[in-house]
Amino acid sequence: MPSQAQLRLEQVNLFTKLKTQGKQNLQGSAILQDISFEVLFGDRIAIVGPSGAGKTHLLRLLNRLSEPSSGKIYLENQEYRQIPVLQLRTSLTLVPQESKLLGMTVKEALAYPLVLRGLPKQTIQERVSHWMEQLHIPSDWSGRTEVQLSAGQRQLVAIARALVIQPKILLLDEPTSALDASMAFRLLDVLTQLTQSHQTTILMVNHQLELAHSFCTRLLHLQQGRLVANQSASLVDWVNLEERMGNGEWGVGSGGVGRGGGGEWGSGEWGVGNGRVRE
Repeated sequence: MPSQAQLRLEQVNLFTKLKTQGKQNLQGSAILQDISFEVLFGDRIAIVGPSGAGKTHLLRLLNRLSEPSSGKIYLENQEYRQIPVLQLRTSLTLVPQESKLLGMTVKEALAYPLVLRGLPKQTIQERVSHWMEQLHIPSDWSGRTEVQLSAGQRQLVAIARALVIQPKILLLDEPTSALDASMAFRLLDVLTQLTQSHQTTILMVNHQLELAHSFCTRLLHLQQGRLVANQSASLVDWVNLEERMGNGEWGVGSGGVGRGGGGEWGSGEWGVGNGRVRE
């Protein structure tokens, strides 16, 4: 009987490759080991773990920016290497932590993936306008280039660029790392609504545990390339997890964030109160 999972990993391994003098590549050190889990339609999954645990490598693997050394990955019961890469990345879209606009303005960057797909101009304009509004991207950003945007602003634009594609699964690597706390919670509220209204599935790497806790329905915990926990969010001991981060076990500081805290833009620069962005 076919699995009801949208995405399924079975004993996936990823190793570095050692070059030899010949054409043969030898297996090097392990990056991911024996990873198996299922993702259901509309899941909101937070991926946590210490630096070097393999979190970003896992997202890149799912997007086929790297290939598993062994094991199987299925998207809606189809082995994902049988799906053309461009088609796969339209369905399963990755937003890296450091995203580029490739020399385009914000408006051009948001429209570009839809132009490539040959969509009508009216449809492109409607989708771009919709996601700029949803993510509170001001219209006066439209003509800005990458160098005229802060890291947090580039993150928002990159997420909007992914959302205009309307992917089935969205892969986010530290999407709130450069956002003010109030904007980070607002972004996660928008993404939560998306999973509920369109059954879009989201896998998010995020070391800020308060944000992860408020967002996810399930937690994947990686340690040294191994999946050590795959739990419903309601069963996670969040206090213990926060304490371990606070003690420096993960090497990323406390990981906490409050709704009044400051990110790159500082408290209130683009909060609920005044809707302004630091120029």
